[in-house]
Amino acid sequence: MKVYPTSKIRNIALVGHGGTGKTSLVEAMLYNTGAIKRMGKVDDGNAAADYLPEEVKRKITISTALVPCEYRDHKINVLDTPGYADFYFEVTGAMRVVDSMLMVFSATAGVEVQTEVIWEDFPEVPKMAFINKMDRENADYYKVLNEMKESFADNIVPVQLPIGAEDNFKGVVDLVKMKALIFEPGTGKISETDIPADMMDDVENYKETLIEAAAEANDELLTKYLEGEELNDTEILEGIKEAAASGSAVFVFCGSALNNIGVNPLMDFIVDCSATPDTNPIVKGKDLDNDPLAAQVFKTIADPYIGRLTMFRVFTGKMKADSVIYNANKEKEEKIAQILIMTGKEQAAVPELFAGDIGAVAKLAVTGTGDSLTVKANPVIIEPIQFPEPTLNMAIEPKSKGDEDKLSGALQRLLEEDPTIRVEKNAETRQTIMKTMGDTHVDIVIEKLSRKFGVDVISKEMRIPYRETIRGTVEAEGKHKKQTGGHGQYGHVWIKFEPTEDGPFVFEEHVFGGSVPRNYFPAVEKGLVEAMVEGVLAGYPVTNLKATLYDGSYHSVDSSEMAFKMAARLAFRKGLESAKPVLLEPIVNVEVEVPETYMGDIIGDMNSKRGRVMGMEPAGRKQIIKAQAPQAEMARYTIDLKSMTQGRGKFRMEFSHYEEVPGQIAEKIIEKAKQEKEEK
Repeated sequence: MKVYPTSKIRNIALVGHGGTGKTSLVEAMLYNTGAIKRMGKVDDGNAAADYLPEEVKRKITISTALVPCEYRDHKINVLDTPGYADFYFEVTGAMRVVDSMLMVFSATAGVEVQTEVIWEDFPEVPKMAFINKMDRENADYYKVLNEMKESFADNIVPVQLPIGAEDNFKGVVDLVKMKALIFEPGTGKISETDIPADMMDDVENYKETLIEAAAEANDELLTKYLEGEELNDTEILEGIKEAAASGSAVFVFCGSALNNIGVNPLMDFIVDCSATPDTNPIVKGKDLDNDPLAAQVFKTIADPYIGRLTMFRVFTGKMKADSVIYNANKEKEEKIAQILIMTGKEQAAVPELFAGDIGAVAKLAVTGTGDSLTVKANPVIIEPIQFPEPTLNMAIEPKSKGDEDKLSGALQRLLEEDPTIRVEKNAETRQTIMKTMGDTHVDIVIEKLSRKFGVDVISKEMRIPYRETIRGTVEAEGKHKKQTGGHGQYGHVWIKFEPTEDGPFVFEEHVFGGSVPRNYFPAVEKGLVEAMVEGVLAGYPVTNLKATLYDGSYHSVDSSEMAFKMAARLAFRKGLESAKPVLLEPIVNVEVEVPETYMGDIIGDMNSKRGRVMGMEPAGRKQIIKAQAPQAEMARYTIDLKSMTQGRGKFRMEFSHYEEVPGQIAEKIIEKAKQEKEEK
């Protein structure tokens, strides 16, 4: 593959809901450029952009693939992104390095959830639309077009109208050329003909809308248009180009990616009219060719064989092979050996990349996703990419002892690749907790650990870190007396236990007359602290406890620190059992952001989870519900919310405080804890 100058590069992300045919569209584009001799299919597992074993198995896109298409002496860097919510971070990364997006719709399903989410989250990125699957049963171009107009505030403007639908779909009317384009299915071959007479009314109406959108993008054209002068084809095309590049209109195409119908005109439009690298907001006011190197990493691939593969876009300057660059975030120099152009999993080396291009480099030492690559003498840090926060917590553990050592290393490699995984060791529950974006994400991570790094793990529900405390005040005796050969052991204490709000544990001593010598006080306190790790109800840590040592006795020979520690522990067990012990559960603050139509469902569900709605406030077209709920009830809220809102809801959660568990629920928790103890 040759090196392209900035003016000949187009960067575009294919986005939309899962199953709309984005990957099939990439196949057709590759075929039309001659890069492949026959089009692969997602269902057959041989598509260039879906090459990971997990993608082939599930027949869905999981990871963004870069597929450059060389077309009409231009290079279209196509980023094929996943359409499933669990892998939304891949869309976020891709959006940083493209200049426009192509929204792919299904002609049968219309506007779907992920399309709405992406559209709302990236309002500033210029958009085009491709209504795919026009040859499918129940395909309806005009229905989808109307849905788009109802769903989005943007100016939705068709550039093409379909000729026929379902089995009769054979081509499109090009509203710019005012010609009918008839396609030979599968080949991409086109014959130009006159527009069918029965379509002329629609064609003229939509042509007027197209001219209007073109005129509105340019002040001179708008003046001419408003004064009633006719715009010529060159002027219309210039206006369309400005509107497409600025995002003031969303131009709509249609076709069938699987049968390669309507794909060539779409590629022509991308080359002729879509946003160019110099229009990207990151390079505003900069000299792309002459400014120092500024590039950003948007994706990292962790490969057990070739090591780390770093994918980046050059925003200004040039990236050259066999050079040294500077990672401005890590403040470290990195050696660049080869610069690679990726086409799916295929790689080709090039000597350099110009501003606006996207490439990859292997085996960088410290560079991670989001880092800025620049020159040490004039470092530039590009704003970090804001990836979504993971919300589903699962415990993972290795299947066998042999995998324990390998697990942490393998997880570290996966964290390099996936910026939305979080892993932490919970000292209290002794579990390794992995946070992800959803249940499919968990499955994929587990499969990757096995396939890439040979580590087999199982996932379990996260244990809830309950606490125990007391509601009553008691006085308890603890006596540890043991006689063995030689010195014996003797420790004797009287301790008063009572609840406190002054902290997790307060220790005081009110001993008179030296019944317990002062040098044993620390041992008594330490014995209690150690005992508090395991409460008397279900073995959970004890909190909000005040202990006052007020009496006891000692032996001049047999007493020791160990004996008084043991005596304190005995007093603790005896005292807490009769001090009205109760179970406490963690309560979390929850903020749920949803469209207004789901408010009732969310509030009803929150009440069923023993939650308390604390308030509501508007956020644009959505509402934010603030609530508090027990953590135990919120363990699978990621999945519940997705189900209730069809994926339109977002939430975040953080620990607030502990509260007493209601009686019946506490009984079940205590019973379960006893069973687990017996099984061990």
